[in-house]
Amino acid sequence: MKKHLHVLTTLSVAIGLCMGSSLVLADTAPTTQTASTSGQESSRLAASYTTFAGSATNAQSLVTGLRSGTAIVLVTPATATTPAVQTTFTPSTHPLGYGNVNISLALAQAELKAAGITQPTAAQLEAALNGGTVTGPKGPVQLTGVLALRAEGQGWGAIAKTLNLKLGDVMSAAKAHGPVPDSADIAHGDNSDKASHADKADKIAKVDHPDKADRPDKPDHPDKPEKPERPDKPERGGR
Repeated sequence: MKKHLHVLTTLSVAIGLCMGSSLVLADTAPTTQTASTSGQESSRLAASYTTFAGSATNAQSLVTGLRSGTAIVLVTPATATTPAVQTTFTPSTHPLGYGNVNISLALAQAELKAAGITQPTAAQLEAALNGGTVTGPKGPVQLTGVLALRAEGQGWGAIAKTLNLKLGDVMSAAKAHGPVPDSADIAHGDNSDKASHADKADKIAKVDHPDKADRPDKPDHPDKPEKPERPDKPERGGR
């Protein structure tokens, strides 16, 4: 009898361990898969913007900083006449999804290219993203900043228009780098494509209500007559 109990106990422990292992695997598998997918997107974007950023390290710092909303550290390599320069800045926006990271960099790249800058320095990259002045072949140019506009609540369509860029062209270029933002992100806060309307203020202004007619004053209540004083009761005679 004891042998049977021993066998059953051992079997129960084995089954319990197997079930426990299955639960652990079930709990950890999705997390591992999500982390792996996120890492792949990050690496893909960083690799596709390496040339634009000046180095693989700069590109990875851009992608990671924009994705997490943390400080970005960029280094402009030394040349024969200038030393290496390190630039550190924090994105103007909150953490972005990879599609929004991609379009942010694509817009910055297109704006710098329009200014004649195809190999930007770290400071020029910062200006394209957060705003600032850059000097290129066409002279000094004041950049509003892709991220600064986004932080104001503008959609990517409105931002592209502000930068005098065609969103369709930028989106086509971004697709070659990785994921792109969805329609909600593109249209968020974007009123640029709507037909021109008359001044909304005039349309939605509420018509002032005429002043309410003054209510007539309520008549004063007449004073209540004073109650007559009661005469003193005659004193009763003694019994």
